Amino acid sequence: MNNYLDNFVNAYGAEFNYAFDNNIMLNWYPKRIMQLCPSKGRLLELGIGHGFTTNRFSQHFSRHVVIDGSTSVIEQFRNQFPDCKADVVQSYFEDFHTDERFDVIVMGFVLEHVTNPQLVLQHFKQFLAPKGRCFIAVPNGKSLHRRFGHAAGMLDDLMKLGECDLELGHLRQYSVETLTNEIQLADYHVVRQEGIFLKPLTTSQLQLLQLDENIIKAMCTVGVDYPDLSCALLFEVEVAPG
Repeated sequence: MNNYLDNFVNAYGAEFNYAFDNNIMLNWYPKRIMQLCPSKGRLLELGIGHGFTTNRFSQHFSRHVVIDGSTSVIEQFRNQFPDCKADVVQSYFEDFHTDERFDVIVMGFVLEHVTNPQLVLQHFKQFLAPKGRCFIAVPNGKSLHRRFGHAAGMLDDLMKLGECDLELGHLRQYSVETLTNEIQLADYHVVRQEGIFLKPLTTSQLQLLQLDENIIKAMCTVGVDYPDLSCALLFEVEVAPG
């Protein structure tokens, strides 16, 4: 299984064809979470991925544990961020156990990768402290640029996995509706819904425009209020009462 995870390590480097999008989203959503969680409590993060979020979170939270199942991803992260203070645990999500409880759990772009999202959602309930907060980020199959592609005849199915998804090891797309259903099925309650990066054009088209950094930031700022149309979804959830 570890070898399987290592197969996707190249998609988590700067040479990846869609690194432009990833850099924007993965530098945006941790800032949103830190704005929403000003107290420097204990964080449990699922997955290192590109490393941007882990490095940022480690500078904000007083205690930061991150879990990843890939030896290659962990090695790449440690080479890229040698001074990061996060406690890195090599484990599959489903196998992780600890007596520690966390104020915040972040599942950033995780559920689209795992075989059984329900198993992961249920498993990590036990690690939330009382009144703990859980943040979930996933790609949005019904984003504005995918809707445009569908209307133009370039995409026959909005929820179809694209080349980028397959390179990253994605197993499914989500929408606001399907993510809400997934969360509620696991007996969580949705507290907040936000969008990540309101992208009107394809990646290659945006790159050709050489947009000012403030315009890119504006696409993220406006996207907060339009989860249905943004590239990705950011939900805050809590364990449903009783």
